[in-house]
Amino acid sequence: MIFVPLIKLISGIQRFLDLTIFSSLTRRIVVLNMAGLLVLVVGILYLNQWRAGLIDARVQSLRVQGEIISAAIASSATVDSDIIQINPDRLLDSQAGNVSPLSYYDPSLEFPIDPQRIAPVLRNLIMPTRTRARIYDQQGLLILDSDNIYTKGEVLRPSISTESHEEFFLLSWWNALLNWSPGDNYPTYQEYGADEGQRYPEVASALLGAPADFVRVDAHNQLVVSVAVPVQRMRAYVGAILLSTAPGDIDSVVAQERWSLLRIAGIAAGVQIVLSLLLAGTIAGPMRRLAAAAERVQTAGDARAEIPDLSDRPDEIGHLSYALRRMTDALYNRIEAIERFAADVAHELKNPLTSLRSAVETLPLAKREEDKQRLNEIIQHDIRRLDRLITDISSASRLDAELARESVELVDVEQLATAMVAIQRDMAAGRDVNVVLGKRTGRGTTTISGHESRLAQVFANLIDNAVSFSPKDGTVTVAVSTDADEITITVSDEGPGITGDVTRIFQRFYTDRPETESFGNHSGLGLSISKQIVDAHKGTIKAHNRTDRSGAVFTIVLPRAKK
Repeated sequence: MIFVPLIKLISGIQRFLDLTIFSSLTRRIVVLNMAGLLVLVVGILYLNQWRAGLIDARVQSLRVQGEIISAAIASSATVDSDIIQINPDRLLDSQAGNVSPLSYYDPSLEFPIDPQRIAPVLRNLIMPTRTRARIYDQQGLLILDSDNIYTKGEVLRPSISTESHEEFFLLSWWNALLNWSPGDNYPTYQEYGADEGQRYPEVASALLGAPADFVRVDAHNQLVVSVAVPVQRMRAYVGAILLSTAPGDIDSVVAQERWSLLRIAGIAAGVQIVLSLLLAGTIAGPMRRLAAAAERVQTAGDARAEIPDLSDRPDEIGHLSYALRRMTDALYNRIEAIERFAADVAHELKNPLTSLRSAVETLPLAKREEDKQRLNEIIQHDIRRLDRLITDISSASRLDAELARESVELVDVEQLATAMVAIQRDMAAGRDVNVVLGKRTGRGTTTISGHESRLAQVFANLIDNAVSFSPKDGTVTVAVSTDADEITITVSDEGPGITGDVTRIFQRFYTDRPETESFGNHSGLGLSISKQIVDAHKGTIKAHNRTDRSGAVFTIVLPRAKK
């Protein structure tokens, strides 16, 4: 139950995107390409370790700088004395076992740091680096602050600036966004008083002899890196120096780098948009043209709308255009074939209906019994003719759909021819016609992929057609031959041959019967159905007259099944 609201929310978001951003293929390409670039830029800006590496490098730089300044202070910035004063009380304490490195001398002379002497040294070492340096004595008292050193090395009292600079809020938000980095949880920097130096953890650690560093942020969320280094003379720690970066020093470097990255990203985004638009133009533009053409096909009516020819393109758009053009041509051809078929059916049905109507209207007027009998025979003949036409028309109209529904199987053409010759031989014997199977020629199998029942119908139609044209005691020969990729079947007879137009012999309702044969015994659909079945098997069927004697030859060529 918990997942149902979540699924509805995701579905709602998807519908919103489909109706807005993804409603156009061009916008979808641009948005998705820009999304990939945006993820890359955001990852570089906020998920890299460059900022942390910059902080580490700054810490190491400050530590080295602090060690140099500490050595300079320890060597030249302590009080000189030509007389060594010995404290007797401290000497007695040392004999008791309490030894301190400076216990033989007066505490006031344990190498105190002289601010007047180290100020020029500190100024020369600090000023070029834009780093703040503070020197504390052993008790954590502030001796010297580089922010209060005059250019000539004189020590001035600190001045507090009351000026405040307020940025425009959008600029402030943008800088905060540039300076933000995930995982930041730095403490806030706090300025302590001159006598509170040990409240800085790094200073307290340095006074004990261990250098330390600390990273903080100020009130404006700007980084402040501090490093404290002990000032050591001989074996004594006489103070500590605290070096810290100016607030925003590191942030400005990071911001500059991020600005540079954003400028590069902006250029890349522009290039990406241009390339996306060009890509969309080569995809969405042709797709819109094809879609508009497909809509015109729906509303064209009797006119024949053309699909744009993009078949010269080697990509999927070219293949789609080629497929749509072929599909449209096949659709128009099918429509035209249906229209022609309907016209032919109407014409063929009209003839027996006209004859039947005339016979029915004449029958009541007939006086003689012979006339009535003759009219009854005409009526019976026309009814049989109509029944035959309707049966063949129904078979022809369902043929394409049945071929599409039936499953393809391997069919041995030689075995099928043998079986059909045996069946037709018995039927042709009543007409005194002999049906024989010729000797097979060629090598290889006679197997094809197809529909056995439909191929048997082709054999039956061709053999029955040959028998109907054969004279008494004539012979119908069925032969099968093979070559490398094809199987050839021939059905030849000894009749008068084809006397009409050979190019029309496979048209619907076309008949070329002898004048001696009674009219209406054949529908004229048998050869048309045979050609339709052969075409569905990706084969060819042709007809021509025999050259050795009178008679016709029908030749079928079918592709052999691949192994």
